Amino acid sequence: MTIFFSQSQTALSNTVVLPVASGNGATDFISLAVKAGGTPLSLIQQDFKAELGEICPVLTPTGRFFLLGVGKQPGFAEIQKAFRLFSHKMKNRLESSLHIYYAHLTHSDNLPVWVEAATNGLLLGTYAIGRFKTEVPVAHPLSSADSVLNFITADADIVPLVAAARRGEQVALTQLRIFDLVNAPGNKKTSADLSAWADNLGAQFGLRVEVLDKAQIAARGLHALIAVNMGSEDPPVFLILEHVPDKLVYPGKIGFVGKGVTFDTGGLSIKPSANMHYMKSDMGGAAAVLGLFELAARLRLPYHLVGVIPVTDNSVDARSLKPGDVIGSYSGKTIEVIDTDAEGRLLLADGLSYIIRNHHPDVVIDLATLTGSTVRTLGYAAGGLFANNDMLAGALMNAGDRCGERLWRFPLWDVYKDDIKSDVADVRNFSGKPVAGAITAAKFLEAFIDEHPAWAHLDIAGVAFNDSEFASQKSATAYGIRLLLTFLEDYLEKPANSST
Repeated sequence: MTIFFSQSQTALSNTVVLPVASGNGATDFISLAVKAGGTPLSLIQQDFKAELGEICPVLTPTGRFFLLGVGKQPGFAEIQKAFRLFSHKMKNRLESSLHIYYAHLTHSDNLPVWVEAATNGLLLGTYAIGRFKTEVPVAHPLSSADSVLNFITADADIVPLVAAARRGEQVALTQLRIFDLVNAPGNKKTSADLSAWADNLGAQFGLRVEVLDKAQIAARGLHALIAVNMGSEDPPVFLILEHVPDKLVYPGKIGFVGKGVTFDTGGLSIKPSANMHYMKSDMGGAAAVLGLFELAARLRLPYHLVGVIPVTDNSVDARSLKPGDVIGSYSGKTIEVIDTDAEGRLLLADGLSYIIRNHHPDVVIDLATLTGSTVRTLGYAAGGLFANNDMLAGALMNAGDRCGERLWRFPLWDVYKDDIKSDVADVRNFSGKPVAGAITAAKFLEAFIDEHPAWAHLDIAGVAFNDSEFASQKSATAYGIRLLLTFLEDYLEKPANSST
């Protein structure tokens, strides 16, 4: 895709998109469409209220003029969503060249944000979910390498706008790849497939990648990962990724841990069959970490990042982990397994201990599609946030609000510790109670961080896989990639190990 910026009003030809915020000023912008096409203002106002995602086409002598509603108070998330919906819904009416009319905006209106959001949304709207269909879908006009976006602006200084457009494009390219990864069925996404994905990232983007096989996992003492894998015919892998930039703007190291359960039957504590096919998404945390590292390389982020991803499926077999079993862990702590469907926290326990003891990150964040409890509390609008550091928690919540990948903070009070006490081991993996499931899961993880002063756990079960315009069933959202990118850029100039 080629992206241009121009100040020429004569570029209003072919297909033009004019984003309009609802409110008192909407009439002035709608009038541009009236001048271009001649449709009476009163008729357009009857049909178009500038609500989020609303589209009003106006024919002109030289092409089409689309009014695109972005809602009352559009921020990045609203603008991106509106353009993504437009791109997807109008794909059969678009050409490979598209004009975006921003001449009514200035830098004081945060124009770079509008440019990045539009670019990102338009490219995300090109996604086609039918990767394994035998009939190849018709390509989206904007997915072509020859496609062109022309932003019509009133600003002569286009340097920050070009940077914003490039960022929107690079983020979208990563998100589109993560869509495919998470949407892939379990038989097309084994531990070997994820290790190949990580190796390809290293080769293509210059990341340091180490893949531990089953023998190495056992030798290093990652006993919880081995235990979850006992029922699987596919051996586990443990992925270690590192992004070391040429120039650092922050002297410390940030660590990420992603849950990589490629398919979750629940093990012997087997899940109901009704929605089990959605459990191909149980590696949404791993996908977010893989996406972040790809994006760090694409954008040459000036931060030292390290990530670990324990990978296995959770299957049913005669050798499967049994409820009541006691297993070991990398930390040395023993774990009583009450519920084999609470397997993700076992993987994270090994991942957290490993990254903290071997890589010593200043901040460590884990992401996992961990509990239905979070979904029942927050629905599909936000992920659950647990943190032992107020500054870290505040930065993550602010980043989520800015980019639209929202979080809501839950308590980590020690009163919940009793729920993970075990009579036969150091800790148990499930309380057995029908309450506070997300909190007790986080308290379990806290037992494996060696009192690290800046740790956050993101439970993204309700937001990593959701309804979308792309599919008739739930599909991947690539949640977490933009959240972590925004967090890194907002947070790393502050003291990372402050407890307040």
